[in-house]
Formats: sequence, C-alpha cells, structure tokens
Amino acid sequence: MKRIDWNALDADARAAVLQRPVQAVSDALSTGVQAIFDAVEARGDDALREFTARFDGVGLQDFEVCVGELDAARATVSAVVQQAIAEAASRIEAFHRAGIAQPYAVETAPGLLCQRVLRPIPRVGLYVPAGSAPLPSTALMLCIPARLAGCAEIILCTPPRKDGSADPAVLLAAQQAPGVRVFKLGGAQAIAAMALGTTSVPRCDKLFGPGNGWVDEAKRQAAQRPGGIAIDMPAGPSEVLVIADAGANAAFVAADLLSQAEHGPDSQVLLLTDSAELLDAVSFEVEAQLARLPRADIARRALESSRLVLVRDIAQAIEVSDAYAPEHLILSVREPRAWLERIGNAGSIFLGDWTPEALGDYCSGSNHVLPTGGAARAWSGLSVASFQKAITVQDASRAGIRAAGPCAATLAHAEGLQAHARAVELRLERAA
Repeated sequence: MKRIDWNALDADARAAVLQRPVQAVSDALSTGVQAIFDAVEARGDDALREFTARFDGVGLQDFEVCVGELDAARATVSAVVQQAIAEAASRIEAFHRAGIAQPYAVETAPGLLCQRVLRPIPRVGLYVPAGSAPLPSTALMLCIPARLAGCAEIILCTPPRKDGSADPAVLLAAQQAPGVRVFKLGGAQAIAAMALGTTSVPRCDKLFGPGNGWVDEAKRQAAQRPGGIAIDMPAGPSEVLVIADAGANAAFVAADLLSQAEHGPDSQVLLLTDSAELLDAVSFEVEAQLARLPRADIARRALESSRLVLVRDIAQAIEVSDAYAPEHLILSVREPRAWLERIGNAGSIFLGDWTPEALGDYCSGSNHVLPTGGAARAWSGLSVASFQKAITVQDASRAGIRAAGPCAATLAHAEGLQAHARAVELRLERAA
C-alpha cells in the first residue's frame, strides 16, 4: 500500500488519491457491456449460452435451477452453516421489518384528503455475485427485504460453478423468499437477461445487487436504455475507508482493510490517520496478515490501488472521507459516536474498535448492498422501501375544491396554463 501525506499534495494529486481503480477503465467496460446487451437483445438465450461458456467455462442448455437442485442444497450445506444462515436471516429481518415505511393520510384543507399508499414492485431481479467466492450473505440481503415488501415475482441470477450447478449455500439463502426463481447466469449477461427478458428469463421491473465493474456498468446501461428499467443503486466493486487515531489497534485496522481487499482486484481500501506511528504499525500488520490469507494474490492486486494516508487530525480525515463518500466507513477512534454527526457521506458506518465491517457483511442486521464509487453522496443502502413504490392519492369533496381550488387556479393562470385553470374553475362554479 502506498503511503501518502495528504497535506503535501495539491488539489490534482488529492483527486488522484481518491480515484477508484474501476473509474480508470470505464470506457473499456462500457464498450464491452454494450456488446453483451446487443447480443442478448438480438439472440436471447443463445447469446446467454455463449457468454456462459466463454466467461464461466460451462455449457448450459437450461439456466433455471430446478426443484431437485434446491432440495439437494439442504443436504449439501452443513448444519453449522445452515444455522448461521438462519441466525443472520433473523437479524436481517428484524432490522428491515422495523424500518418498513407506513402509508399516511393528511387533510390538507377542509374536504381535501391527501394520501400516500405503498405498493410492491411486481417483478424484481436480484443479482448475487459468485465470481471468486459465492456470497450467500448477499442472497439474504436481497431476498429478505423483497419478501417483506411483498414482491409477487422474485428472479435471482447467480453465476454457475464449473460443474454447471449453483452454489448450494446461495440456493439455501435464496429460499428465504419462498417461490424465488433462481437462474444460473453471471456477469453483465445476467443483468442484460433480466433487463431485456429472453425466452427463459423474465424481464424484470427493477434490478438489485452488487457486482464487479462489469455488473455495475451493466446496471447503469440497463437504466439508460429506452424504456429501461430501474436499478437499486450503483453497487460495484467493494470499498472501505478506515479513520483511525493513535489509540486504534493496528491488527484490527489491517484486518479490516484486508477483509475488503480480498473481495476482488478492483476493490479499494483506504486508511486515514493522524498518527504516523499507526501508519507504520498497520503497514507491518497488513504484510504479516496477508502472508496467511488464502486469497492473498487477490488482496495484493487490490492493495496496489489502495492508500495509507497521513492527515492533520481526525476532523480533516472526516472531510477527506466525505469527499470520497465510501461504501463502508469504519471509525476506529476514541469516542466514535461523538464524530457521527460530522459525517455526511457514507453507505454504512461502523463505530469503534469492536465493530468490524465484516459484521455488517453478514449478520448485524443492516444491509450490505450499498452505494459505491462515490454514489453515497446521494444514494442510500438497500431497504424494504427499495422494493416498493409510493403512490399519492387525492380526494376532494365540494368543500375541498372550494377550499383549495382558488389557489390552484391562481397559480395556473400565473404559469399561463389556462386549461389547468379552467379544469378547476368549472368545478368551483358548479360547487358554488
């Protein structure tokens, strides 16, 4: 990891430090993803079979997971893992159920009732990555809020393994949404299939889930196409930013950095601290722990675009963090809650030495599908509300049109929209 003194940099150098690695190759990604969309649109399932053979190394005729494969997952996954899935699911459901939005109604004038009602998105498409490691935790994070929202159809795509099967732990986690349809499709081609629809894969109304740069770009292109569908958020390669003071545990900080670096070579991890001694200690710990990691090669590639940054103080660290807008932000500082109000941009925040980001990845209860690439400046993490749409309802009586109508007519005339005004004035005349 490169060591940097933030206050020795000019504005351009600071911007370069905060650039994500995937942003440097976005033009190449865009062209490749566009070609995948064009092929799936033109040739449907045949194109999906070709891409699956090319990218996943397996030939499939049928993509959908059958009932027998779902049942076999229960026999394949160990009892310990099944118990952990159930335990995590209970916390995730408890947290998300508590945050479900409620409809409301307000009488804004005598005889004029305005309501906000909630409806589930009918058919949702979920993407669960499994490029270098299967992620049953992501299936939990997607399926549980979709079920709580009441979505009628839930489509889930996850890459096939080399033997043509889906990861059994992912299948077990997916069954947290009874009736979910699982398809063995990965990468940008899975996103294209759910966005466009093919003979095998239904076209969805909204897409959800994280992925690598290709998946993130595919979701963006899906939303930008004419008649394109909605997406949950930009959710690409994983990232973590740690703010630590001199009292932080260097081994803990290094472990947190490596836990994100091992996701993939396009992940990014940053440490901001006001302690030069901690930078040295963390650098040493990263190398020591890296030597013991099975995914060390992946982590090392991610660390090439990661940074150890010395700042003036914790207040400056928070300013830098807000400019970066990290997916995950860890505050390894004394009295971390005292700094919470100062933070404006982050997907999810982890307070103190005893709250590793990995806890949120699996079983704290909050959702780990979070905005990346700086999107945390404006986007929120996944919730039940992500799977719903809100519809407003107005109900005016004669008294209501008499109370609010003159205001509407005046504003319509001010805007030069006479037909708008007349639609109100006709009713005012009749109501009088």
